[in-house]
Amino acid sequence: MAKQGQSDSGRETTGLGSKGLEGLTTAANQAATSGPAGRKGLPPVHLWNPPFCGDLDMRIAPDGTWFYLGTPIGRPALVRLFSTILKREGDKHFLVTPVEKVGIRVDDAPFIAVEMQTGEDVRGRLLRFRTNVDDWVDCEKGHGLRFEAAEDGGLTPYLHVRADLWAKVTRALYYDLVDMGEERMVDGQPMFGVESAGEFFAMADASQVRDAL
Repeated sequence: MAKQGQSDSGRETTGLGSKGLEGLTTAANQAATSGPAGRKGLPPVHLWNPPFCGDLDMRIAPDGTWFYLGTPIGRPALVRLFSTILKREGDKHFLVTPVEKVGIRVDDAPFIAVEMQTGEDVRGRLLRFRTNVDDWVDCEKGHGLRFEAAEDGGLTPYLHVRADLWAKVTRALYYDLVDMGEERMVDGQPMFGVESAGEFFAMADASQVRDAL
């Protein structure tokens, strides 16, 4: 018989497959401190490839609200904790630990960019975004903006946070980006976009933007 906290194979279990938020929280805490010397920061989920243990009844709504068993998770610290063990593979999202992986549903993007700061560095203007889980992301090469057509005919910006995980930029911040936008030639075509950290992130064809304004 396996000891408590171990599977029949003797492998220590994380509790991801357990029912209830308590087991999930314990698993996430263990994973968050599994780095070298339990150092603070994001755990190295990109290095983990554990077996898939099924889907979990957890969902991230388009507005960034996390739900478990249909009920919103009202504790920001808990949402932040779960976000640190979030991983994307293809079109699916998972919560992972070194020994288990469970699928969750993400309706749009897993994060929301809720605040933007404009500063300067040696590359020129630098845009910094804060997500709904209090991560700060510099908009630069490797952490760029992309723009997708919205249902209302406008555009929805997304910011690359890390490892193919994206943050949807709020509508208010989108309008701020439009206000600071400019036209540039991209591959011989006039495009409207915004610059940050020496990179130009094109929103749309410049003529379309002019017609819409």
